[in-house]
Amino acid sequence: MQEKRMKSWGNNRAGQLGDGTWTDFRTTATTVLGLTSTEVVKIAAGGAGAANGHGLALLTDRTVQSWGSNSSGQLGDGSVFSHNAPGQVVNLSNATDIAAGGAHSLALLADRTVVAWGKNNYGQLGNGTNMDSSVPVRVEGLDKVTAIAAGLNHSLALREDGTVWAWGYNINGQLGDGSSASRSIPGQVVGLTGVSLIAAGAKHNLALVGPAGNGGVVMAWGYNANGQLGDNSTVNRLSPVKTQDSWSGEVVRIAAGANHSLAVTGSTNSLHAWGQNTSGQLGDGTADHRTTPVPVPGLTGIQLIAAGREHTIALLDDNTVRSWGANGSGQLGDGTTTDSSTPVTTLTALTGVDKIAAPVGGDFSLAN
Repeated sequence: MQEKRMKSWGNNRAGQLGDGTWTDFRTTATTVLGLTSTEVVKIAAGGAGAANGHGLALLTDRTVQSWGSNSSGQLGDGSVFSHNAPGQVVNLSNATDIAAGGAHSLALLADRTVVAWGKNNYGQLGNGTNMDSSVPVRVEGLDKVTAIAAGLNHSLALREDGTVWAWGYNINGQLGDGSSASRSIPGQVVGLTGVSLIAAGAKHNLALVGPAGNGGVVMAWGYNANGQLGDNSTVNRLSPVKTQDSWSGEVVRIAAGANHSLAVTGSTNSLHAWGQNTSGQLGDGTADHRTTPVPVPGLTGIQLIAAGREHTIALLDDNTVRSWGANGSGQLGDGTTTDSSTPVTTLTALTGVDKIAAPVGGDFSLAN
């Protein structure tokens, strides 16, 4: 029997599909070269525009493979040359988690410290400088980290004490420290304790306060022009505000796209979405922006959720994938380039998918 392989679809102009080609785009899944599904533990997708992006894969041996755009060193291979097939991130052998931003990457290490590489013009690498790095550098002053997330030009870390720390670009309040001053070392997000989950959008963030699946409240901060904070306003917030609950049951997962937000809730694992909806990325059958969460009809049993620039992907409990929103590069993977404001079936050619990823500012998708 042929070994299962990691899959990708959508825009490929920077080699972000990792299939060894520079083909413009793929409307159905192609195979990421060289990586068998069994050796891939986690996947992440980054990107800062429709035609660029990069992919990361954490392997069972705790090394990380990367592919795609590399103009800022976001592939971590010591160069600034893009490549269309996976290659190894250098000086990294004990990673336990990964995250990909606009043009930077993060890894959580076994000792629960964080390293970063790639673009650093706003301090998003957290090493006290604004110099890009094509090799991993240590994020200053962070330990006991349990989760990481990367926005377009900022980074987040959740510590074991339930506090959230942020660094990088802050003009929209995405660092949540009450200011709009960017910072090159981590600072604490104000007023947040007891956090169990974090998610980073392009310029906004979400955090679940309280245990996942047990009474948690979604908090949000940063850019809000499209209602992506869900507080029934379009005012940017420099510190966390409560997203207006409109669901029954508890929040089990959160995710953020460029300018939209998602929460998986309740015993049926159904979905609520809010924020930008230009391309139907909220999945509610309209193109109306939503400043408070709305239900995505007809979707239950959601295991995982991921969101890109203007598209959304869901992994259902039957191990099939549904996607909706922008599709000009085939990022919905349904064989067309037609946008959809309701979920369509993604043609992954994979059975037993258990990981999905989409880039916070890009137009492609990954599955394993």
